[in-house]
Formats: sequence, C-alpha cells, structure tokens
Amino acid sequence: MTIPSRKQLLSSFQLGPWKLPNRMIMAPMTRSRAGVGDAANELTARYYQQRADAGLIISEGSQISAQGKGYPGTPGIFTREQIAGWKTTTDAVHAAGGRIFLQLWHVGRLSHPSMQPNGQLPVAPSAIKADGQIYTVEGPQPYVVPRALELGEIPGVIEDFRQGAENAKAAGFDGVELHGANGYLIDQFLRDGSNTRTDAYGGSVENRVRFLKEIVEAVIPVFGADRVGVRLAPALNIFSMSDSTPQTTFGHAADVLSQYGLAYLHVVELGEVPFDFEELKRRFGGSYIANGGFDAERAEIAIETGRADLVAFGTRFLANPDLVERFRQGDPLNTPDPSTFYQGGERGYTDYPALHGPGSAR
Repeated sequence: MTIPSRKQLLSSFQLGPWKLPNRMIMAPMTRSRAGVGDAANELTARYYQQRADAGLIISEGSQISAQGKGYPGTPGIFTREQIAGWKTTTDAVHAAGGRIFLQLWHVGRLSHPSMQPNGQLPVAPSAIKADGQIYTVEGPQPYVVPRALELGEIPGVIEDFRQGAENAKAAGFDGVELHGANGYLIDQFLRDGSNTRTDAYGGSVENRVRFLKEIVEAVIPVFGADRVGVRLAPALNIFSMSDSTPQTTFGHAADVLSQYGLAYLHVVELGEVPFDFEELKRRFGGSYIANGGFDAERAEIAIETGRADLVAFGTRFLANPDLVERFRQGDPLNTPDPSTFYQGGERGYTDYPALHGPGSAR
C-alpha cells in the first residue's frame, strides 16, 4: 500500500517554548462529562492521556466562573476542586509526553437561568436574544433575552479570565486559549449583530475589539504571551451571530492580536459568509492553526502551501485516540458516533479502539 505523504503534517514545529513533535492539534470539543462540582475527573484524564500524541491538545472549554456556564456537565476552572480535577488531567498528559492548553470560556448569552447562580439572567454585551433552544437538565428550553453587562461590570469579567489563567497555571496547564469563537461572550462583543453598545465597548470596530484586547492583556502576565492563544470563527454565524463587515472586524482583531507575540491564532475556517482567511493569517503574522473538517491530505496541502502552520482536528481525534499513528501508517479511521458525544460515561469517550487494542495504544 502506498501511503500518501504526510511529511509536513508530521514534521516538528516550534510553538513558543515547545518543539512540537507534529503539527496535528487536538481541537477543543465539549464532552459534557465533568463530575461533581463541574470538576474534571479520572475519566477526563484518561481521555486526554489517550490522545497525548497530538502536537498540542487544546482542552474543551472550561467556564471561568459560575456566570460563564452554559451547558450541563461542562468543567469549570474557578474552584479548588475544579483546579484539582484538571491537575489530574495535566499530570496524565505530561506523563505520556504531551502538552495541553486549557480553553478559557464564558458563554455569555448562550446560557439559561436554570444554569446561572440564583436563577439570574445570562449576561451579554447587549440584551439581544439568540434564536433557538438550549439543552438544560430539564430538557430543551428557548434562549432568553440576556441582561446587558453594565460598564462597571466588564472589568470583573476580564478579571475572571485572568484568574482563570492563574487557576489553569496552578492546575499544571502549559498555556491557555481564549475562546473568542462560536457565538460565545468574546465573539458577542466582537460582532455588531450582537453588540449594539454605545459606550467604550461598542460601536466602532476598535471599541468592539476592546474586550478581547483587554482580556489578552490581562492574561499574558500570567503565562507569558507565547503560552496564550486565541480562537476566532469569523465566518461562522451559528447561534444567530452576524456582523455587517466581518473582514474588517476580524482583520482589525488580527492586527491588534499581532502586537503581542501570542502562541497562535486558531481559526475556524467554516461558515456561512465569504471570508478571506489567508488575509487574516497575513495580518496576524504569527503561528496560525487552521480548523475546519480537515483530513490528512487537505491538512498536508494547507501546511505545504503555507496556508497554515498547524491544523486542528476535532471528531477525528475524538474517535481515534491514536490519530497521529493512523495518519503516519495510512490506516483506516474509526467512525465517530454522534449519539455519544455528550451523553456522559465511558461510551463514546474512552472506549474508541486504538490500532493495538482498546483505548490507548500506550
């Protein structure tokens, strides 16, 4: 059998202080399996350790506060128990020779009073409701109109991101990624379809990017810029997201982010509107992770042609704990089972077979 070339994809890459063994990034994926107190547990540790061959693992989103939670079973990073739970995972990944960033997450309006402290309304830059329904412990519920954050509250949310980074460092993570994509709070501030503020955080593109800028500046002193990444999804309009000039909005965001020497910009290259991702990469100027349904061949071409420095894989890593080895050998891949993505327990989580037996090939 002739194995297609994966020379570039499997080559090493210097990312900040690390020489990654390959350019395959495990994308952040919500798995809804946190334990008591929304803490990661031994099952979480096993899941990530099985996939430690990735050049870098980016964890599932981890809410920075009780206010930042949007779904049942997602892990937090704001209590001692949650820090200890994640420490079990980082120890396991490091023991297997891997590297792992924690994705810092605040869902903003994409929550529900049943998941908020004291049944309060979710917060957002503006009181604009997302269309559709959210899954709660009581079943599907319609999204509610969120409460617009008062100007004086915004520094407290930024502080929650900074403290989340401190907690991630205490839990042993190698760095953090700021979740600025997929319609969550940072994304809500960036786009004029969800941000109609008239103060310093709304209106002009400079003002709408301010929230992300100030979070980056708060988090960098914790880890150093070369251990901080940002995820964006400029063309993805899920959860009623929209922007009148996405190329301008996200181009300015890239210009701002280019000033800090960040570890990377992680971009979801999927969506409903035309967008020039190559321009975004040029304007950022640093290490660029492309994300968007890539297979091995497309990923190889993206790296070979300079379209990306690294490529993130989601469901392929979810269903194949030894994805790096399968790509190396040209072996067939397991088929992911979407019915088990969020159901809890080992099934569809730690029981996908590796080439050399069930679970991890280690």
